[in-house]
Amino acid sequence: MTWLITGGAGYIGAHVVRAMTEAGEQAVVYDDLSTGIAERVPDGVPMVVGSTLDAERVTRVLTDHAVTGVVHLAAKKQVGESVELPLHYYRENVEGLRVLLQAVTTAAVPSFVFSSSAAVYGMPDVDLVTEETPCMPMSPYGETKLAGEWLTRATGRAHSLSTASLRYFNVAGAATPELADVGVFNIVPMVFEKLTEGAPPRIFGDDYPTPDGTCVRDYIHVVDLAEAHVAAARRLSASPGTDLTLNIGRGEGVSVREMIDLINDLTGYDLPPVVTPRRPGDPPRVVASAARIADELGWKARYDVADMITSAWEGWVRLYPGAQRG
Repeated sequence: MTWLITGGAGYIGAHVVRAMTEAGEQAVVYDDLSTGIAERVPDGVPMVVGSTLDAERVTRVLTDHAVTGVVHLAAKKQVGESVELPLHYYRENVEGLRVLLQAVTTAAVPSFVFSSSAAVYGMPDVDLVTEETPCMPMSPYGETKLAGEWLTRATGRAHSLSTASLRYFNVAGAATPELADVGVFNIVPMVFEKLTEGAPPRIFGDDYPTPDGTCVRDYIHVVDLAEAHVAAARRLSASPGTDLTLNIGRGEGVSVREMIDLINDLTGYDLPPVVTPRRPGDPPRVVASAARIADELGWKARYDVADMITSAWEGWVRLYPGAQRG
């Protein structure tokens, strides 16, 4: 099998490429490098620079490399930015997907893995979020991911395309320091940034209906996430006509305060967080049920939150050499 990985030079994409090649699969990277980093792509893996909106280029890469499956990760993914730029997000995330799926069906590629998100659920009022939990996204970003699932599924049914939509929960960690997340948008790098500046980390609201008053989330190591993609890709290859929608999480909740305390401990800092007002739209608790993916793919997360923090910190120190342990 030869898998085209769109967004394969990004943080998650590079880990998927690594997992695919280590599993003996052939990979081709397609990335516009708007946020991706070419140096993340391993030697020997072909990379084509281009947008999923470029139908001619997408079609050519599928045929030139005899692609037999696609893992589609390329997308815009900042919730706040999506509120400010909804048209941009719908164009990149939905129209880009439509163009890609058109090329996939024209080239008769049989398998398609779609990168979705727990953002499709919105603010679920349940202890564990299952794949049957109603989807009520609260941002244009989440809407584009849900629309992407619909489009992927409908195309699969109409064109005998095996599909899987993978709903990621909160991703952290790194396989190697070189592949660490360079963006400061998620809690782990956000806390790292504050600590290395000598500033206290921030908690956005501590009056939620949770044990310590702070939001509870499900965190997944990016290596586990990448291995789930390999498992999904192989399932599609082995079972034509498959249509899967799966959560990717650990099924364990960690509060924001617990996460910050653990980061302080593992990095050697001792800067207690400060509490600031709530951010609009933050649900109190979003924790995955990981039962279906275990049943369908035999996949289970191997790494814990401490592993995520430690590996991410190694990447942070490499990226910012001035950062020191507390």
